Amino acid sequence: MRKLLIVDDNEDIRQQLKWGLNQEYSVLLAADAREALSLFKSECPAVVVLDLGLPPYPDSSVEGFRCLDEMLGLNPVTKVIMLTGNNERENALKAMRMGAFDFYAKPPVLSELKVMIGRAFHIANIEEQNSALSSHTEAEEQWGMVGKCAEMQAVFTTIRKVAASNAPILIVGESGTGKELVAAAIHEASQRRKGPLVAINCGAIPENLLESELFGHEKGAFTGAHTAVRGKLQYAHKGTLFLDEIGELPVNLQVKLLRFLQEGTIQRVGGREEIPIDARTTCATNIDIQKAIEEGRFREDLYYRIGVVTIKLPPLRERGDDVLLLAENFLKLYCKENKKKVRLSPAAISFLKRHDWPGNVRELRNRIQRAVIMCDGSSIGPLDLGCDEEPPPMPVSSSDNLSLREARERMEREMILNAIERQSGNILKAAEELGVSRPTLYDLMKKLSIHQ
Repeated sequence: MRKLLIVDDNEDIRQQLKWGLNQEYSVLLAADAREALSLFKSECPAVVVLDLGLPPYPDSSVEGFRCLDEMLGLNPVTKVIMLTGNNERENALKAMRMGAFDFYAKPPVLSELKVMIGRAFHIANIEEQNSALSSHTEAEEQWGMVGKCAEMQAVFTTIRKVAASNAPILIVGESGTGKELVAAAIHEASQRRKGPLVAINCGAIPENLLESELFGHEKGAFTGAHTAVRGKLQYAHKGTLFLDEIGELPVNLQVKLLRFLQEGTIQRVGGREEIPIDARTTCATNIDIQKAIEEGRFREDLYYRIGVVTIKLPPLRERGDDVLLLAENFLKLYCKENKKKVRLSPAAISFLKRHDWPGNVRELRNRIQRAVIMCDGSSIGPLDLGCDEEPPPMPVSSSDNLSLREARERMEREMILNAIERQSGNILKAAEELGVSRPTLYDLMKKLSIHQ
């Protein structure tokens, strides 16, 4: 329940407001600034109703302004509603300039003050959601979710939309496309980010142990159960449970999971007590769920429960130049880790672009890490990336019966234009990719009549 702090030295007003508001809010009461600040620090209320005249100077606004200033210093986004006298308009305006959310003249009329408090909580909730989404945007590269293609931009948009809700999410995609990263991003961008993110791989645990791992067990439930043990669902209370490879969950456990999703309670193995759990569920799979439903391996009713929103991750082979963007990110990461300075050669770039990436982003990361470690010179070649043999030279059309000089210039022009496009017009980065200095690249562009 949302926390509301009421600060007033008049006990009748405190009790009146508590009586009228405690059905909607968790109401905290304080009679002076010292008690108010102590509760503010320990309970972190989103909204405060603060009287300007507080002890030891109830006829002055000094203590009220001090309390307001300290609260906003501790948490500037707190919504503070000032209670003022009818003749204290100047003080009310001063409080607004200091950062108060609004002011209300005493004596308070409960129905009117309720509306103001409700509006304050509404604004606080919107700001919290916006802050979460903003934090997520800044953390995208950290999570490794880098992508300029339309498919990945659509994924990012969906994550931002669903993060603020508690709806179950199903993430589908081939192995190595980054389903775990999406689950982590949704958790970090949600209001549950301060709670735990508990992950379990349904395909990695033997079936006879999976039920206990998920739901826990009571003492004596089976041989070796010497003590009661909490399951992953209980550990995820107030947070997020991530069920990876949900398609591998045995049918009998699908029934128990469906019951939890419907009722919000679980029973441990060997127990009868109904344990309430408040956890958001995010699931992931790389199998064709519809086919599994048709074959009787996955319950259709569970599918509709876990997939209120489905996020489909595209395979790397369908992401165009994202492969080069990701490769550069991983290259920087592993160059720093291994204290090396290497770059991708044109031949390596050619290999990255034509490889079909069956292992997706995970394979790309693995190959770049290997290349940085194995590369002896300053330039990574296809062999360093695990290519079986050096690729053939880039083809040049012979339909125009080009001379050797003309063919070389055409190839140079194509490579320079491609590099500039990949680096979004950044000449310095294009020069680094091509292995030349910036002045040299400018000279080549002038020679080949390339205009930016």
